Amino acid sequence: MHLQNPVLEGTRVALLPMQESHIGSLAQAASDPRIWDYMTPLPRTSDVETYVQQALEEFNAGLAIPYSVYDKHTDTFVGSTRLFDISTAHRHLEIGYTWYNPLVWRTRVNTECKYLLLRHCFETLNLLRVQIKTDLRNERSQAAIARLGAKQEGILRQHRVLHDGYVRDTVMFSILDHEWPEVKERLEGFLHQVRV
Repeated sequence: MHLQNPVLEGTRVALLPMQESHIGSLAQAASDPRIWDYMTPLPRTSDVETYVQQALEEFNAGLAIPYSVYDKHTDTFVGSTRLFDISTAHRHLEIGYTWYNPLVWRTRVNTECKYLLLRHCFETLNLLRVQIKTDLRNERSQAAIARLGAKQEGILRQHRVLHDGYVRDTVMFSILDHEWPEVKERLEGFLHQVRV
């Protein structure tokens, strides 16, 4: 299956199809170690290069749609996100591999990114389900996902072994197609409250 990866553009951010030319800018955005507390660290340019190349290989294999997050307000790349675990037969996928530079934490960036991705998933791809997961210890991420309107489904115990050997439990969330209109209205309300 060949996946499409259109530019998804909002007021503050543009989700640009990931390219090798983004590596240097993404490496700069990824340099703050706080980003990687619950993820595999990518502190060096070589690690980001590998990360981007793997994402592009997954895209070419029809397994994922990777995006670089471009902040139009600061004219810089500030993170990355991806649609993956794609099932056309069952009409679902996952939003993940999401990270942002701390300079945009608690801004409209994450809300607008999720809005653009979810709108694309439900209104263009006609999906039935979108899931999002996070580390049980990452309360900031859990709160952000719940704030979107996603429903917590449960906890996958001892789900992943992280780079430091820690065996993490994973909290699963999802949004279903019939929930999307309410979630959309909620997100649009948040976005109208914060213009920049």
